[in-house]
Amino acid sequence: MFSQADAYERFMGRWSRLLAPALVAFAEVRDGDAVLDAGCGTGSLSFAVRDGTGAARVSAVDSSAEYVGHAKTANHDPRVEFRVEDAQELPFPDGTFEKTLSLLVLNFIPDPARAVKEWLRVTKTGGVVSAAVWDYGEGMQMLRAFWDEAIAFDPAARPRDEAHMPLCRGGELSALWRQVGLQHVEEVALGVAQRFESFDEYWAPFLLGQGPAGAWVATLDAARRMELGERLRRRLRPPIELEARAWAVRGRVP
Repeated sequence: MFSQADAYERFMGRWSRLLAPALVAFAEVRDGDAVLDAGCGTGSLSFAVRDGTGAARVSAVDSSAEYVGHAKTANHDPRVEFRVEDAQELPFPDGTFEKTLSLLVLNFIPDPARAVKEWLRVTKTGGVVSAAVWDYGEGMQMLRAFWDEAIAFDPAARPRDEAHMPLCRGGELSALWRQVGLQHVEEVALGVAQRFESFDEYWAPFLLGQGPAGAWVATLDAARRMELGERLRRRLRPPIELEARAWAVRGRVP
């Protein structure tokens, strides 16, 4: 579903890069902080910390060796280290980091509560654990337009829609943060926007097999892919301006 780093960058990476600085600001990363990027993907969040703060170091982990390799090639700052690790079972001692952040990955982790408990463990007392996920149901216009047309085209596509994923509705992240014992929990909406100059700029990344949407498109034969594309072309007239909303949460370690 998320396997090819270059394809991911074309599909969702452009959105991740827009959102990352907003999460860094919300998490209040400070000069001198040691920061964990849990589920770093291709590195958007780590690079936002690197470029926008005076953090002392960033330890970035992801289970995908391909994503980690892609991030390593884009990084030349010794403060930032990328490594292949499971975000649910980290190799770091208790209380290693001032800030633990996670961008757009928590609802793809098999056991989110286990993961957040682990993030709490490796964060210092008084430190911040913060994460963001897309509001897939109503707030991610790029995907909402796609799934509305896909489901009208083939109702059997409905179960693939990310709107059914956990933790993508307001209040769900903050409930999880309180459940695992984090304190002073706050949840906000973070918004970004993007402009596609042509329909093909919007549509071509869906043909790369990335994410639930791309994986479903890959199951269609050429004629059905073309028909779906034409439905979307009639709906989205360039220049295509789309907004996206993510839910972000932060809490302090007791």
